[in-house]
Amino acid sequence: MTSSGTRADAGLATGLRISVSRLARRLRVERTAPGQAEPVLSDTQFAALATLEKHGAMSPGELAGHERVQPPSMTRVIAALEEWQLVTRAAHASDRRQVVLTVTPAGRELVARARRRRDAWLARRLNELTPQERATLRAAAPILEKLSQS
Repeated sequence: MTSSGTRADAGLATGLRISVSRLARRLRVERTAPGQAEPVLSDTQFAALATLEKHGAMSPGELAGHERVQPPSMTRVIAALEEWQLVTRAAHASDRRQVVLTVTPAGRELVARARRRRDAWLARRLNELTPQERATLRAAAPILEKLSQS
């Protein structure tokens, strides 16, 4: 790769990092509705709850691995989610030493409301773009997903 190509890629990386970070921060803000009578979860707590809602019941260790956090940190997250009655803990069917976490109906509804709010905000922003800009984002979405998985 040429020196100018390396500089261009570095510039792309910087611009993309800043834009994606700002968008993620804004979407986190949109997750909650001011004045609503619902728990205000940390990003880690919400991510854990959303993971359980999406993937189904799992052990605390599996959840910690999925979220790439240490088990002691996940223990605190789970305790808060249980306190708000967003998850339940039950004995594992085949290994009574293990527990399985499951999202409660209140937890599912909290995740669904947050997703609806964020999707609505993003849809409004997308409507402000030109058709060409939306087409560019549509083409870029799989590439951004690939970057997020690496």
